Parts: sequence; C-alpha cells; structure tokens
Amino acid sequence: MQDSIFIGGGGEGYGEKQGLKLKYANRHGLIAGATGTGKTVTLQIMAEEFSARGVPVFLSDVKGDLSGLAAAGSPDFKLHDAFMDRAGKIGFGDYSYQAFPVTFWDLFGEQGHPVRTTVAEMGPLLISRLLELSEAQEGILNIAFRLADEQGLPLLDLKDLQALLVWVGENRANLSLRYGNISVQSVGAIQRRLLVLENQGGAKLFGEPALELADLMRTDLDGHGRINILAADKLMASPRLYATFLLWLLSELFEDLPEVGDPDKPKLVFFFDEAHLLFDDAPKALVDKVEQVARLIRSKGVGVYFITQNPADVPEDILGQLGNRVQHALRAFTARDRKELRLAAETYRDNPRFDTEEAIREVGVGEAVTSFLAKKGVPGVVERTLIRPPSSRLGPIDPGERKRLIDASPVAGKYEVLNDRHSAYEILAKRAQQAAENAEEAERREAEADEMEREFKAARRYTGAHVKRSTSRKSRSNARGDTVGEALGKALVKELRGTTGRRIVRGILGGLFKGR
Repeated sequence: MQDSIFIGGGGEGYGEKQGLKLKYANRHGLIAGATGTGKTVTLQIMAEEFSARGVPVFLSDVKGDLSGLAAAGSPDFKLHDAFMDRAGKIGFGDYSYQAFPVTFWDLFGEQGHPVRTTVAEMGPLLISRLLELSEAQEGILNIAFRLADEQGLPLLDLKDLQALLVWVGENRANLSLRYGNISVQSVGAIQRRLLVLENQGGAKLFGEPALELADLMRTDLDGHGRINILAADKLMASPRLYATFLLWLLSELFEDLPEVGDPDKPKLVFFFDEAHLLFDDAPKALVDKVEQVARLIRSKGVGVYFITQNPADVPEDILGQLGNRVQHALRAFTARDRKELRLAAETYRDNPRFDTEEAIREVGVGEAVTSFLAKKGVPGVVERTLIRPPSSRLGPIDPGERKRLIDASPVAGKYEVLNDRHSAYEILAKRAQQAAENAEEAERREAEADEMEREFKAARRYTGAHVKRSTSRKSRSNARGDTVGEALGKALVKELRGTTGRRIVRGILGGLFKGR
C-alpha cells in the first residue's frame, strides 16, 4: 500500500487491507463514535501513517494522551501481546514500535511552544463568536475594526482592542452620525466579555510573534512529516476559545496557502477533535464560513478530518464533503439514537455481506465501519475493519520527556519571548496624553485671562494714562470753585424748569418778537 495509509484489516477474518489513498486524503474525512470506542487510537494511527508518508499533521490533544506519539511503544506494555495478535490477524507483517517527530504547542505556553495570532488577523467575525456577542455588539466591533484600518491603528493584542473600544465610546456621538447608533451600554458589554476572556487566559492567544504556517508544515531529516500537537486538556475548559482558535487556523491555511490542485499527497492534514464545539449554537454566517473553507481548502492541499461522537454533530452540507470515514460504534438506547444511527448508516455505500446499521451498532472497541474514496473519488463500499495497533506509545509521555522535546524542537526559542511593539494601545495613549496636555494648557490660559478680568473689574489694573493726585492748595481751591459753579448751574437749570423760569423765558421771547 505504497500510495495509501494503512488503517486496518477488513473482509472475512479481517485479512483484507483497508487503506486511505494519499491522493484522496485531501478530500476530508470523519472519525465518529461513542465515548470509549477507540476514536483516539484511530486518530493516533492515522497521524503515524501520514507522518511516515512525509505528510505533516496538526491535531489537538484533548485528553492529554496523544503526546505518546513522540515515543516508541514498548514490549513491556500490557497490551503488547494483544497488539501483536492483532497485527498478525490483519496482515501487518512489518509491525514494529517507532517514535515520530513531534512539535508541541500550547496557547498558554506551558506544555509547548506559545502559539499566537493578532486581533486583526482573527477578525471581527471570529472574535464576535469567541465573545458570544449580540448582533448590535458585533456591529460595534465591526465599526472598531473599520476605524482601526482607517486611522492606522494596529490591533495586535487585547489591550489594543480594549483601548480602541474606549476611544469609540468617548467619541460615540460623532461616530454615530456616520456609522449608526453606538450605545455606551453595548461598548461596556463588549469590554466585560473581553475581561472574561482575559481572565480565562485568552489574552495569551493574541500578540506577536504570530504563528507562521510554515512551522506547521515541516518534515524531519528522514522525510517524516512532523506531528504538531496542540495541548488542549486545559484549553477545553474554555470550549469557545478552543473552537474559535482551530477555526481561525483553518481560515489562515485557506487564505494563505497557494492553489495546488490535486497533489499526490496532502501538504498538511488537520484533525479537528471535538468538532461539535465548532457548530454548537453557531450563527449561520459562521457555519457558511466553515462550509466554504471545507469546500475550497482541498485545492490548497489540506485535508480536514472532523472527530466527534455522532455524525449528526456536523451540518449536513459539510458532512456531504467528508469522503473518507471511520465510524466506530454508536449507541442506540432511545428513539432519537436509533434515528441518528439509521441516518448515519444511510450515508455509506452498502456492502451485501452485512447490514450497515447493525454493524455500526455491534462493532467492538478497536473495530470500525470504514469507507474510503476509491478510483476517481467514488466512495468505496463500506467495510467492517479491525484498526491496526499503534507503533508509538499508547498513553502520555512524562513532563521531563516533553521538556526535552520542546527544547530540541526546530522552533525552540522562536515564539517564547513576547514582542509588544508599538500598536493601537500606545498610539491612543499618546493621543490621550497630548489631549490632556492641550486641555491643561487651555485651562491655564483661561485661568490667566480670568485673573486679568477680575483685576480689571476690581480697578487694580488701568489701561489709560496714570494721573498723579495733586496736594497743592491751589488745586483744592479750584476744586472747590468748580464745585460751587456746578451747584449754581444746577440751581439755575432747576429754576428755569420751574414757574419763575417760564416767566423769564416768556418775557425774553416776547421782547424779541416785539422788536421784529
């Protein structure tokens, strides 16, 4: 099976090799089944097979036990005899224990290299999903991103976004005239959601240096594809953060990778564990985006494999694009369970040897119902398959082994130091400081002007010529004379206004007219 990855044995007695053709591996796939039926082991052996064929892999370690991919299995392991018996039954003649090249990643930077992106790269749609914003709040977030672009404000980390939202709130009156109503309540609600995200450790996701996709697509010196393992045991405490990060990573792969058509093997295989978290309560816009990515990322050479308990967890439009399937057992205790089991069976191409619905219900641990794309991309006939045993360690490695592998990683030291460069927070802080200084200067000038006005009104400041007060006797005499003259003038005017005055005026005027 040089052009395929070996999954296990099917047919009568499980002697017929079942494999997934590498040239169809970018047509996506599904690993489904109830808890405890063997999904994690199937994920592990598929990662091994892809790596051995030179295909890099990205997967999330939800339970903490996939780190064993970095170490070889051991004959001392309690399941060694069972593994050897299974290998003989399915015709796995060259089965041996082997370690695989692994790169560990961790959003919190504790169990692997820090993995970050910027707020701008994630965009308003995914951040709105991450924060569980309402439609009105999402609209304000879109306004904030638009303003960041227009005013040259780089959005790198959470404090950049928080500072920008403060500025939007302070200038909401002017912004509302252009973009529509911006309420202080909605801005406050977004800020509170950002605080919750920060308390959950989400702030560590945002910043620089941001993850370079090329570091996920490395091979080692032997040509094995590196297996990138995201530590997700702690991350699962924030399921919305987990799902949003993986969706962002898929979107980045879709947007940045070049078109390659139909390659002989994928450039990267991406396993999306706990896939139901991506679609739970997801708005239609987000589901449409996932569907678009799933439909078009194939041409970028990326295969996406969703892992979930029930195929019904995946929307039908996306499920129809998953051509390679490994279906472990489904439980059917209720009428709803039986309906979902029947629907799952109907998505397979029938095998005349057995009833598909019954097989899905009856397969044991380590066994699955499988269907892989055959010639010309046609779905193969469904088969009951005994999954091959893993070559790497089944279970986690210890912290000391993990640390040694992290220190020896080809990206060691590249992402560990946070780079907090000049961005929106610093720019807006400088603007605020300048505005405060300008306001303080204006207040000082206004205070000086007010003081001058008060002094003028209090007659302490004169703008005319200064006249000295005279103390000579002559001046006092003149002053008294002027005062007496003024008094006599006033008395005369008063008299003229009275009866005597009127008589005098009549006499004078009468004399004048008689003279004419």
